[in-house]
Amino acid sequence: MSTATRARQSGIGPLLREWRVRRRVSQLELALRADSSARHLSFVETGRSRPSEELVLRLAEHLDVPVRERNALLLAAGYAPRFAETPLDDPSMGALREGLDRLLHGYEPYPALVVDATYTVVAANRGIAMLMEGIPESLLTPPLNAMRLTLHPKGLAPRIRNLREWRGHLLAQMERQIALDRSEALRAVYDEVKAYPVADRDGGGDVGEGGEAVPYFALPMVIEHDGQVLSFVSSISTFNTPMDVTVAELAIETFLPADSATVKYLRSLAP
Repeated sequence: MSTATRARQSGIGPLLREWRVRRRVSQLELALRADSSARHLSFVETGRSRPSEELVLRLAEHLDVPVRERNALLLAAGYAPRFAETPLDDPSMGALREGLDRLLHGYEPYPALVVDATYTVVAANRGIAMLMEGIPESLLTPPLNAMRLTLHPKGLAPRIRNLREWRGHLLAQMERQIALDRSEALRAVYDEVKAYPVADRDGGGDVGEGGEAVPYFALPMVIEHDGQVLSFVSSISTFNTPMDVTVAELAIETFLPADSATVKYLRSLAP
């Protein structure tokens, strides 16, 4: 059942209460934040009152409801969706695509990519392509999925020295997103990658160039490439105040070298 159909059938009250409970906010607290009253909010949740369009948007804002689900709340209340969902290849998205490409290119030789809400890769730079070298074509057939490429036994997983730690980090990240966004599509990806077998041996990854211990400032992904051990920490960025569902669900992940040996190696590969 689609989000829109579910929204129309359930009505605004149950959906709004579900988001409020999910965010662990009382009716009184939410009403104060949204410049309403607890009595009116109670009437809305029980179906005795229909909220205005602006109140729905204010409540969604204070509950940090994802943009896609804000449209669902509006539909449930009897209003038209407010936020478009424009394909990334639409001509109107030209400036966005150009900006993303410039950002990814400027980050080279370090890896960086852009993914959507289910970790489908929509853009990547040559640093990512370098890490993907040697992966079977069967995994590189579009649409590429970053989680699948990373954790699949024929993907990057055999090369990741601290796979159990890195896998645990990625699964926990997905679990938090599923809890917040209720995404069935993301749940399907999570169930798939969680079921992948994990080798018993974990190579570790706390030794740097020359054999010295590396005091990492964040959990790194320690990965082998062409006989070299590379260490990266990742950072994820999203767009502020997005007005389009597609844009709201984009995330830019950059991989920062975690030690000097990784910096030196990547710079040696740069054209």
